[in-house]
Amino acid sequence: MSAVPDVLAPAGLGPITLRNRVIKAATFEGMTPDALVTDELIEYHRRPAAGGVGLTTVAYCAVAPEGRTERRQLWMRPEAVPGLRRLTEAVHAEGAAAAAQIGHAGPVADASSNGLPGLSAGRFFNPLGMRFTRAATAADIARVTRAHAEAARLAIEAGFDAVEIHFGHNYLASSFLSPLLNRRTDEYGGGLANRAKVALGIARAVREEAGDRIAVTAKLNMRDGVRGGLEVDDSLQVARWLQDEGLVDALELTAGSSLLNPMYLFRGDAPVPEFAANFKQPLNLGIRLFGKRFLRAYPYEDAFLLEHARRFRAELDLPLILLGGITTRATMDQAMAEGFEFVAMGRALLREPDLVARIAADPSTPSLCVHCNRCMPTIYTGTHCPLIPPR
Repeated sequence: MSAVPDVLAPAGLGPITLRNRVIKAATFEGMTPDALVTDELIEYHRRPAAGGVGLTTVAYCAVAPEGRTERRQLWMRPEAVPGLRRLTEAVHAEGAAAAAQIGHAGPVADASSNGLPGLSAGRFFNPLGMRFTRAATAADIARVTRAHAEAARLAIEAGFDAVEIHFGHNYLASSFLSPLLNRRTDEYGGGLANRAKVALGIARAVREEAGDRIAVTAKLNMRDGVRGGLEVDDSLQVARWLQDEGLVDALELTAGSSLLNPMYLFRGDAPVPEFAANFKQPLNLGIRLFGKRFLRAYPYEDAFLLEHARRFRAELDLPLILLGGITTRATMDQAMAEGFEFVAMGRALLREPDLVARIAADPSTPSLCVHCNRCMPTIYTGTHCPLIPPR
């Protein structure tokens, strides 16, 4: 039996080596008012890099203008490269690696903000943008697939060490995987092999572009957390296809639907009043009255995605990244003991960007994150822990 790896020791991820196995998960930053890198975004990622993570993930680097969740979101184009290069250089100067999360928001995109029609597997009404998406055509799918490859090329040019392809949360590729959202009768609908064509095609394009120059990972929903959505058995098969074709160097396991059940990923308190405060009427009133139906609260527990993730670990050889409730050395060590190669941290690093360094100095260090989720609504004004005012 092989020895359990030390989570804080160097580890290989595809063609790169990280100084440890702790990844800062992609958490939307809300710091790109002109859809370009700002000093605030650079500092946002420099702090956890200085605080000890092995890899920090920039979210969310849309591959096309209509693939943004809203118009201020960064999207990958030549104009973005100089700022992104400044960001990667700042992260590298602290001894960490940098990843760009690339993807297309699909039905999660705010079409009214973007001024562009949204795309999804089928026609869908986005209540925040008050617009219907349209079903992506074969030409749309081909264009978006090429855009992912181009985003990977730009990420390499900007000095990133890795790209993470977003196949979760009912964004575009995830909407195709979902039996609930994908009712198509063409070659992209019906059985899982057809529903997975978009995700697999994107992964092939990115892998071909990236080669062995950078690591390629993907964020994949294990389940959508909604009735009729993607479930573990189908997700496992998609993961096998990604593994068997050698399309990714690791898989980050996630869950939940940004469209239909976002709290299934986050767990803990549902900050309905704080979300409502970011919107004008009538959305403000609607969120206050009906927000608890959308933001359903789930009790928080450490390593809350581990139960489903164990099936993936048991049936796959591919390196896996465990996400969800990883806040202490104990949960990190548990992940290593159960065969996961990496762990990803999100909210805990918003409260304490130096948490990894503090855990390295004292393994008994507790996380100060209280899982109130009041950080979630701050995406509209610059993501931060509201218990610590932004600098």
